[in-house]
Amino acid sequence: MGFLYSILIGGVAGYIASRIMESHNPWYINVILGIVGGFLGGFVARKLGNDPDNDGLLMNLLIAVGGAILLIFLGRLF
Repeated sequence: MGFLYSILIGGVAGYIASRIMESHNPWYINVILGIVGGFLGGFVARKLGNDPDNDGLLMNLLIAVGGAILLIFLGRLF
């Protein structure tokens, strides 16, 4: 259930990040960036001493949006 939850949150985060960053990628690219960004954001949060698994839906969504925004930004650089 945790993996499906991560994919769902990541997909929503990708959509939100694409609107914030005004990305013109296809919707499925934004969803993939959101999923990968969620995993990346969770990894960074754990390294900083935060446990996103116990923080709830809103914090997980914010972490995933932050990771997706970072990936969209890095994608624009290259």
